[in-house]
Amino acid sequence: MVRYRGGDAQAFAVLYARHKGPLYRYLLRQVRDAGAAADLFQDVWSRLIATRGRYEARAKFATYLFHIAHNCTIDFFRRDLIARRGAFPDGIDLQPEPEVPEYQRPDGIAELAEQQSALLAALGTLPHEQREAFLLHEETGLTIEEIARVTDVGVETAKSRLRYAIRKLKKSLVSARIPAAQALRTRTDLKDTLVNGSA
Repeated sequence: MVRYRGGDAQAFAVLYARHKGPLYRYLLRQVRDAGAAADLFQDVWSRLIATRGRYEARAKFATYLFHIAHNCTIDFFRRDLIARRGAFPDGIDLQPEPEVPEYQRPDGIAELAEQQSALLAALGTLPHEQREAFLLHEETGLTIEEIARVTDVGVETAKSRLRYAIRKLKKSLVSARIPAAQALRTRTDLKDTLVNGSA
């Protein structure tokens, strides 16, 4: 990012290639609409380009990028609050977005699809702040401190949000008769300590 700030266009291409997947997935899980996620994706990169001259390397680039994404998502929810409430009432709309499984083992596709569907439905039931903390950890590997920075909350608040999110996800998956640890590991790359509940 420092190279890009200095005018190196190739450095931007490297940043984009590294972070486009996690960023898009984070936005898609947040807004649960592919069209809105695509618009927000463009908005995040546009803001990054527009503000590159003010960038200071105080933390990991991912922290900076996802702070922009967090702000764009908040703006989206503020703009579309009425429509969002109608389309995604808390605890009612549990329809997961359709998704192709990442692992295409012939013997495991049906089981994987069931696990993914259960996890996405469980994600949909989480309060926004907990879902965001979980997605920031899952999609980017950000630490608790970095999640706190991105979301402008204290470290203990970020830690609690992540812990509650994991606890609720595990409970939802057990209720759906999906082994919680297996489903979480299948869809995410969480560390063993998080999967076992010690956030």
